[in-house]
Amino acid sequence: MEVLKRHNVKVFGKGETPMVFAHGYGCDQNMWRFITPAFEEDYKVVVFDYVGAGKSDARAYRKDKYGQLQGYAADILEICHALNLKDVVLVGHSVSAMIGVLAVIAEPGLFQRLVMVSPSPCYISQGDYVGGFSERDIDGMLQSLESNYLGWTSVAAPVIMGNPDRPELGEELASSFCRADPEIARQFARVTFLSDNRADLPRVRTRTLILQCTHDAIAPPAVGQYVHQAVAGSELALLRASGHCPHMSEPEQTIAAIKGFLGQGASGE
Repeated sequence: MEVLKRHNVKVFGKGETPMVFAHGYGCDQNMWRFITPAFEEDYKVVVFDYVGAGKSDARAYRKDKYGQLQGYAADILEICHALNLKDVVLVGHSVSAMIGVLAVIAEPGLFQRLVMVSPSPCYISQGDYVGGFSERDIDGMLQSLESNYLGWTSVAAPVIMGNPDRPELGEELASSFCRADPEIARQFARVTFLSDNRADLPRVRTRTLILQCTHDAIAPPAVGQYVHQAVAGSELALLRASGHCPHMSEPEQTIAAIKGFLGQGASGE
């Protein structure tokens, strides 16, 4: 089907309950490779690339659609419908945590669980809200992206990954940034870092897990606490991990937290 080719969708695993993994900004489905094997026995695992990332069809990019996060949420819903999925477990990293919020609000009956990995509903600190960045910080970052995308990736990737003792992780993230379509990546960055989804969080009715790292330069612990308090009935797991990508830097902790949230058993039940 067209949507599956457009997003380079891959489906594998022995279970019946679908588990959809949505990657973060500058990443692609390959970033989940340390996590997905742990769920193949009990789940139907679905990975994909957003338009402009990985091996997706960048020709499908439309600025009007993807000028807001709802456009990306619509793609998740379209993929789920194309595969006739039900009772979906949606795992979203970084910006995909908020894209996931929009998806479960739009079609709550489609999803049974939402897992947010390193989420941030708003990156800019405002009033009592601590987002981690000032408006000037974000403006400066976006200007750097516009003027020298490749230069920005080489500097930003190690900071985002946050594990200087393992430089290969930052190098992999930088390589992923470089594989993305630069023009689409610039526009996605603007949508990501200027979005404010705080008002959407109380509308989530899907059972939710929030995974927060103890040290994260992009989404500090205060942000995870905010999301936890805003999403009724949510669970918060604080990982003993540094950086913004625990599914890469600390996959065993990440797997254990997700499995603890989902429970064990045949087909993920």
